[in-house]
Amino acid sequence: MSNNHNQPNPENPPTFEEISLEEPKKYAAGYPAIFESAKHVFGAMGVKRGMSALNSLNKMDGFDCPGCAWPDPDDERSPLGEYCENGAKAVAEEATTKVIYADFFAKHSLQEMAEWDDFKIGKSGRLAQPMYLAQGATHYQAISWKDAFQKIAGKLNGLASPNEAIFYTSGRTSNEAAFLHQLFTKAYGTNNMPDCSNMCHESSGVALGDTLGIGKGSVKLEDFYETDAIIIMGQNPGTNHPRMLTALRKARKNGAMIIGVNPMKEAGLIAFNDPQTIRGLLRTKPTISTDYLHIKINGDLPLMQAIGYYLLKFEEEFPGKVLDQNFINNETAGFEAYKKHILSLNLNELSEMCGISLEQIKDIADKLKFKNKIIICWAMGLTQHKNSVDTIKEVVNILLMKGSIGKPGAGTCPVRGHSNVQGDRTMGVYEKPWKWLLDKVEENYNFTVPRAHGFDVVESIEAMQKGEGKIFFGLGGNFLSATPDTKYTAEALQKCELTVQISTKLNRGHLITGKEAIILPTFGRSDADIQKGIPQFVTCENSMGVIQKSEGKLEPVSNQLMSEVAIICHLATEVLGEKSTIDWLSLHHDYDLIRDEIERTIPGFDKYNLRVRKEGGFYLPNSSRIGDFPTENNKANFSVSKAEMIQLKEEELLMMTIRSHDQYNTTIYGLNDRYRGVHNERRVIFMNKNDMEKRGLNKLDVVNLHNFDDDRERVAHRFLVIPYDIPETCCATYFPETNVLVPVKSVARESNTPTSKSVKIEVRKAE
Repeated sequence: MSNNHNQPNPENPPTFEEISLEEPKKYAAGYPAIFESAKHVFGAMGVKRGMSALNSLNKMDGFDCPGCAWPDPDDERSPLGEYCENGAKAVAEEATTKVIYADFFAKHSLQEMAEWDDFKIGKSGRLAQPMYLAQGATHYQAISWKDAFQKIAGKLNGLASPNEAIFYTSGRTSNEAAFLHQLFTKAYGTNNMPDCSNMCHESSGVALGDTLGIGKGSVKLEDFYETDAIIIMGQNPGTNHPRMLTALRKARKNGAMIIGVNPMKEAGLIAFNDPQTIRGLLRTKPTISTDYLHIKINGDLPLMQAIGYYLLKFEEEFPGKVLDQNFINNETAGFEAYKKHILSLNLNELSEMCGISLEQIKDIADKLKFKNKIIICWAMGLTQHKNSVDTIKEVVNILLMKGSIGKPGAGTCPVRGHSNVQGDRTMGVYEKPWKWLLDKVEENYNFTVPRAHGFDVVESIEAMQKGEGKIFFGLGGNFLSATPDTKYTAEALQKCELTVQISTKLNRGHLITGKEAIILPTFGRSDADIQKGIPQFVTCENSMGVIQKSEGKLEPVSNQLMSEVAIICHLATEVLGEKSTIDWLSLHHDYDLIRDEIERTIPGFDKYNLRVRKEGGFYLPNSSRIGDFPTENNKANFSVSKAEMIQLKEEELLMMTIRSHDQYNTTIYGLNDRYRGVHNERRVIFMNKNDMEKRGLNKLDVVNLHNFDDDRERVAHRFLVIPYDIPETCCATYFPETNVLVPVKSVARESNTPTSKSVKIEVRKAE
């Protein structure tokens, strides 16, 4: 390892707390959600500031939740609170009044801080001033904004090629900051713009783009209220998108069938105790799923093929009543090849691969056969496998057969994670930029744009490892902890000449750095952004393509913070100098000017400043929503895919990484996973009892987890075994503690997304 300042191990330390276990919950939310929300919010910022934050969260004139991208209602918002428990925790984490200045970094060395777990690191407080780590130093020290910009500019302008710089973007970034960021990067001369989409829904974008012509979902929130059936695959809404439970509850009340498909029994897919209703306060627990398919990890593709098989057979029995033949004949291509392929498959093999009995699969298909308003939702449980793109195409096949695209109550619903990850891509944060965008940027800004594709996340890690990536610049996020193969990624970052991160809070990525490192502290989503005495707002795009305003209301915790927009504008001015004809500094004084630039560059933003000021914002154009498919053949395309079972050795298990209920992405809010019954601990592995018996393991035995891909041993040390209702040969662990086991070279075909849900491991008792 290139250990520039005797840097510490990049992993979470393998220490144990006092774990306690209870039976997993049978429902989500309820009174505990109210209690936990209040505890986190008022504990982090006091009652007055906390109430101000909650009263503004997701309101029409307030700020967008810094957590997930689930949409707000288009019309009225809840008077009690248009947020969930995890949204409250996200705001508590961001708006905390605990602040860290230079004296904190003088007291604590990199080595000392790295011995803390991610929970303690994150609870250190908000970053209050720019910090600099000199080559060979063990402690950060204060640096002025001017000196920081000059140092970064000197390093960037000193590279032999702009392509030696890597510009990463997280999904928290606003549309305005993302647009300026990609514009600056292109003006600088590179398309090296990896982003968090590369690690989550890239597979969705590729599959939907190929089949439907647009890499976004097609449904609106209102579609959930008039659908006949919802299939939820590889997603745990109770923890990751809790406000979705309200929509599911309404769908069930309106008679919709809801099918949960997941390797673990998740409380939010079983029942929902809504704390904002009288029924919820009386502790009635409306059922969410009408059916639950306890599938094997990576069994989704063969499951969809088996359901497709039965639907085709039912169509033979009831001609013209099961499939939408008119839609298939007029709007699609490739149906006959798909039909031939599916009917040639061995149903017993498909059942074995997915772990669901043929009787149960046929029952599901039977319940769906006369329904044509179907929504299929999915998240990372589908997108982070080698065959993810094919799996999502198989999802689309089912919807195309039923004509469940481009009509109310039906369609695709990839549920995005971070709050503006979809908006960042819309703004042009993409390592493979579209030709129309490059042409438009050249036309509007009078400079020659780079045309070659840049590095995505995995390619960026490899480039830094090879010394081809010399500067890493992160606009938000925690690149080290979010990415696969933690030690390998750490080595790559340490080989950089400089690492720079725009951040709100301290994270482990600030402790594993290049030869030099700079931290630039920025506003959170909840902070009031005042430029030249005038309040500014930013905009975000949710999972369903709504652009809405977000205006922070809280007083910033430090007068040394800058907005993301201001940071980018100052840096662009310093780096580009007279080479740029763009008046960057005027843009950061008035965000309306940025939106004017977006309007004349990105399609769908006509009258941007006018429309975004209307309550609820506006929808971007979505071709698949209206039954238009701008593919190469102007048709919605069926696909033919091969289902393959992942081959495991006798001693191996297939591991998927998951989130606890007390975290969002790499941010750890607490040490409890209330719904799964785990308290005060994160270093756990959920295993089937039979797999435990085969290995001679008992509950709470201490084990090490090993992966041997690419003839390289990866080890995650000291985990506690917990028996759980999960299929045999499958197991689950928390992200990011086991990212060290995810091989950097194991990626989804076509999308290059790390396979964090399909990791082969061996479980061995610790010495």
